[in-house]
Amino acid sequence: MTTTKPDRLTPYAVVGGPALMALYGGIRLLDGSRDPGPGWLVGHSLMLVGLLLFGPVLAALRRLLAPRTTAGRLAAGAATGAAFAGLAASVVQIAIDLYVGAVAVDKADQHRLFDSIQSRPGVLPAFYSVGPLLFYIGLLALLVAASVGRARTLRWWSPVLMLAGTAMTAADLAMIPVAGALYLAALAPLAGFGGARQPAVA
Repeated sequence: MTTTKPDRLTPYAVVGGPALMALYGGIRLLDGSRDPGPGWLVGHSLMLVGLLLFGPVLAALRRLLAPRTTAGRLAAGAATGAAFAGLAASVVQIAIDLYVGAVAVDKADQHRLFDSIQSRPGVLPAFYSVGPLLFYIGLLALLVAASVGRARTLRWWSPVLMLAGTAMTAADLAMIPVAGALYLAALAPLAGFGGARQPAVA
């Protein structure tokens, strides 16, 4: 029997993803940060990098799972696929926001550009509502799967903290910094904090 080892990038991604998300949320609270300008561009650039770092996090979570049945493997694959699809949608959303913030000359122009892009068929559900939601659903499903049953490798509080953080941001975007801290705590076992157990592989 051998033990699955985490990728070397995983600890950096686990810390960097939520931390950059929290920084983005903090910048959003500053005056002028929601208008075209340095605050908008810096904040959204940090969020973009943070989202990209969740790619290795999702891959690490999938490696923690060791489903023995076909149904289990299909469920794990579906959760991972949903999470990556939602992550891709979120990346596109932030890329759109960065583009608008870079080319808009003032707040009115910013609104005009957003209206022009978001009014196109499918853009709002794909990149601003339904699409990004898949990331959180898939991530939560992976955390639940990794924290229940005999083969659990994470603590029970990981999905609870993730759900709490997601609910906070859904209620008020001003809570993004707090959500980032909760995400970091939820994912910390993947980076070696909290003692995540690795599944044995034949």
